[in-house]
Amino acid sequence: MIRRSNGERLFDALNAVFMLFVIFVTVYPFWYLICASFSKNYLLVAHDGLLFWPQGFSLGAYKATVTYPLLITGYRNIFLILILALPYNLIMTLFAGYFMAAKNMLFKKPIVFLLLFTMFFGGGLIPSYLNMRELGLYNNIWALVIPTGCSVYNSIIVKTAIEGVPDSLFESAYIDGANDLYVLFRIVAHLIMPTLAVMVLYYGVGHWNSWFPAMIYITDNEKLPLQAVLRAILIANSDTLNKVNVESDIVDDFSETIKYSIIVIGTLPILVSYPFLQKYFVKGVMIGAIKG
Repeated sequence: MIRRSNGERLFDALNAVFMLFVIFVTVYPFWYLICASFSKNYLLVAHDGLLFWPQGFSLGAYKATVTYPLLITGYRNIFLILILALPYNLIMTLFAGYFMAAKNMLFKKPIVFLLLFTMFFGGGLIPSYLNMRELGLYNNIWALVIPTGCSVYNSIIVKTAIEGVPDSLFESAYIDGANDLYVLFRIVAHLIMPTLAVMVLYYGVGHWNSWFPAMIYITDNEKLPLQAVLRAILIANSDTLNKVNVESDIVDDFSETIKYSIIVIGTLPILVSYPFLQKYFVKGVMIGAIKG
């Protein structure tokens, strides 16, 4: 048995208290949302201070939430965006990472410089808006997919992961007659699968939380993704509710709690999907961040 000094015991106690505080600060906002969403509206409005349990208990906010036509279309649109965008994002990121990791590539340095340049400088909102108009993508869901093709930051992570693949594998594949597309999709992609799983998480969360492009490029409420619908309900809910013909008595009965129920419903799919990708997260980030 190793005897511990009083200083070590004090440090462990302070460390435990600090970690409990960090856990509380992290978990409490989620717990507050859940408690508020199940509370009765008038009791929640009258409540002041911290909230540790529902004020009363009511499912009325959730029942009212699922009656919003825009919420259903918002879910449909965001899942459509994910189905269209995620394969597109992965392929573009793989191409960019493979190019940056390749050796003796023609014009590699100036092209990589231009890619990195876009991380710090952009054309601006007005040119992007005019570009979408000229391309015929205004008020089209493709305006939320095509411009998001490749993140340079994610490409750098993929590039570093590809650099960790032994050169002998590339040489053997080329000797056997494989071309670059075969090497990329049949060899490299399988070897860096944890990194690609992290890319799915990065891009997926990015699309799920994105609302600003939809506010700029989409004018039809039926084409708005989920987060744009949530923003419209939370910030400008009176106009939005009037447009979808929600009964005014429902709005009055759940005007406060319905905001929290919408946030819970909007966040739940990401929380459910994260555990399935969590096992790849640390490994994928480390493979893509540190070259062995």
